[in-house]
Amino acid sequence: MELKLHLKEIYKYCYFFLALVVTFWVISFFEVYQLSSKNMNISFGSMVFYKWLNDIWTGLLICLLLFPIYFLIAYFHKKTAIICMQIIISIIVIGQYALVNYSLTTLLNLGADLLGYSYNDITTTVSSSVAFSIGYFVPYLIFVGSFLSLIIAFNKLFLEKRTVLISAIIVLLGASKFVYAKTSENEYKNKLNYLVSDILKFQLEKMEMESFDLSGRDDYPFLKPSSEIDNVLAPLLTLKEEKPSIVFIIVEGLGAEFVGNNTYGGFTPFLDSLIDESLYWENFVSTTGRTFGVLPSILGSLPFAEQGFLEQKNIPSHLSLISILKANGYTTSFYSGDKSSFDRKINFLEFNGIDYIIDEDKFGRNYIKSEANEEGFSWGYPDEEIFRKTLSVLDSKTSPRLDVIMTISNHEPFSFPNKNKYLSKVDSIVSTKKMNSVLSAELKSNSEIFASLLYTDTSIKGFINEYKKRPDFENTIFIITGDHRLIPIAQKDNLCRFHVPFYIYSPMVNKPKKIKSVSSHFNVTPSIVSLLTNSYNFIKLENVPWISKGLDTTEQFRNIHKIPLMRYKGSINDYLYDEYFYSDGNLFKINENFETEKVTNPSLLTTISDSLTAFKKLNIYSTLKNKIYPKKNNEYVNLRMEFTKDDLNFINSVTKGLTFDQTFKKAQEFAFNKEYTKAQLLCNYVLNEFPNHADARTLKGRTLAWEGNYKEAELELLNVLKRVPYYYDSYLALMDVYWWSNQDEKSIKIAQKAYKNKIVNGNLGFKLAKAFERLNNKDKSIKIMDSLLKIYPNNTTYKAYKQTLK
Repeated sequence: MELKLHLKEIYKYCYFFLALVVTFWVISFFEVYQLSSKNMNISFGSMVFYKWLNDIWTGLLICLLLFPIYFLIAYFHKKTAIICMQIIISIIVIGQYALVNYSLTTLLNLGADLLGYSYNDITTTVSSSVAFSIGYFVPYLIFVGSFLSLIIAFNKLFLEKRTVLISAIIVLLGASKFVYAKTSENEYKNKLNYLVSDILKFQLEKMEMESFDLSGRDDYPFLKPSSEIDNVLAPLLTLKEEKPSIVFIIVEGLGAEFVGNNTYGGFTPFLDSLIDESLYWENFVSTTGRTFGVLPSILGSLPFAEQGFLEQKNIPSHLSLISILKANGYTTSFYSGDKSSFDRKINFLEFNGIDYIIDEDKFGRNYIKSEANEEGFSWGYPDEEIFRKTLSVLDSKTSPRLDVIMTISNHEPFSFPNKNKYLSKVDSIVSTKKMNSVLSAELKSNSEIFASLLYTDTSIKGFINEYKKRPDFENTIFIITGDHRLIPIAQKDNLCRFHVPFYIYSPMVNKPKKIKSVSSHFNVTPSIVSLLTNSYNFIKLENVPWISKGLDTTEQFRNIHKIPLMRYKGSINDYLYDEYFYSDGNLFKINENFETEKVTNPSLLTTISDSLTAFKKLNIYSTLKNKIYPKKNNEYVNLRMEFTKDDLNFINSVTKGLTFDQTFKKAQEFAFNKEYTKAQLLCNYVLNEFPNHADARTLKGRTLAWEGNYKEAELELLNVLKRVPYYYDSYLALMDVYWWSNQDEKSIKIAQKAYKNKIVNGNLGFKLAKAFERLNNKDKSIKIMDSLLKIYPNNTTYKAYKQTLK
């Protein structure tokens, strides 16, 4: 009886297996159909076949893992077991389609990179790529409905024993996956299988890294004499007597394929024209596959740490181009249209003491944001506005300058002004270009992306042309590159994701030059620092902590560098070594056109793999042990606030499970209960992570004022205005401080500044009127109150105060 019961449950369970596998097949067919409709150059039949083989094995693994749960519940109550399996597998189906949907958007499988982003960063990125609506959720309902319907259908169509036989045949069919080597390639893998296996691989690698014996050494592995960095740029530039200004333009998604005569060329005409006026590296690589790595690499030649240098809570002591140039008389500025807190950019910039950060919070009403998508999401200000803002403030910055500009428009959702105009230009270019039908169809199906490239290129052209009118143009070096190759266009290989253009453009370039030798973002700061320190009266650095040496300026194709690459946060499985590319355990030869061909050379593969492992050890050791640059020698950086052990115990006890915004609310509670020290401690904790958290910094300033510490309160609140000049509450808080400390002249000035920044708030005028009254300017006070009462005629506080002025 017991055996029959068990067999019956196994028979029933086979229905779940069949329904799940067939649902996976339907989703895979849908995915391949969608890819083919995008004019992707794929073999429809073979791709479906390989995916279906992987779907069988993923379905089998899932069902085997869930069977003990099903069997245990069924032992007590069969219907409950069936309902539980239906719910669990329906969730799995939803997950599979969600991952397919992600892949269709990005042309990448989602893997362990999911672990490298905060919840806020994930929601921001998803909001930028997805427009939620009722229609968006329809496929999810269809595929879940398909799964549940298939269970019912199989119950009616197949006898129990026949179901077991069919299941066995499908499993045997799936075994042919081991015959076809292509089924192991990422593009054919089941999405859930890829996600789980990639996370497991990441965790195993992390455990391996953590198992390294980091004791018994106290050296700084990347520290080297500055004399080892050859001044390769000096022969190529004729510098002037005064130090040059340096402008970095880091272009979102600008892959080398989109520039010049490359595959997708024709949509960056201005950048194409600069090639013949610049030092131009054709075979240049970013060091990460997403934006998170570009600032530490290009401005600091820094290692990756576990999940990207910016993700470290305690940033190790290091040097950067920002800190070195600032120490030598440069004004340093960063410009972007989004929030500098995204990817923790601001933490890196502030650690290095940057003078000015102009981001989304500092544009003002004269600038227009990118149009929001259906979800109300906008990355911030488009590229043309970023460059316009940059030009508007340059004269207020003392020369020489280091200006770092990051664009954003060439990113999902590809929203920018005059979009239809640029879409028309794309159509015109495609119609006049000589190309095969497949490429033509691909360009048309991705017209928004190529329109955004045209828009960004036009924005850069406008910026450079305006800059040429400035007297300091003749003494400025422009460095233009991509942060990584944009994602939603299919990649020809794994190296393609890192291949970006690199320009040094300046009137001081002796002779334009196309360079085919390989270099990377790691090599930029070493070469710039070497150029400047050997040409001007700079503070001499005996040793520098660069991960790599300078740029290779040889015109012929070669690679003298060993370049580790972090595809996403936490994955260092790509590596350039001589003229070879190592990727996920496979070895490829690189030709002079930067194309790859798989090769088999076990001994070389071992050598390169061992070299990469050696780097990974140094990467972990140098970042975890703070062994990049000696802290005692580092006078260039702004250190984070440090907490005592008691402080940390308190913070951990009250913030466990809370987000930073919830932690701020907790700080408010303490402040309103007059527990100011606790409130300030939590504010400092939030500000360590988000230096531009205006609410937290304002609350900290208010609590200092409530304690009577007006001087510190003023400094803190002025800091808010510097960071977020359009945040009204900081003005009100500052005016309170001036009222309580009898500094009415300052109160009037700060109100005038608020009005200049077009801050509209009734209490601002009310506080200003009180300040004028105390300065015996009752007429001015009455005039202000009359204006306020016209806007707020029913405000009893304003009415009562107006009566006292008579």
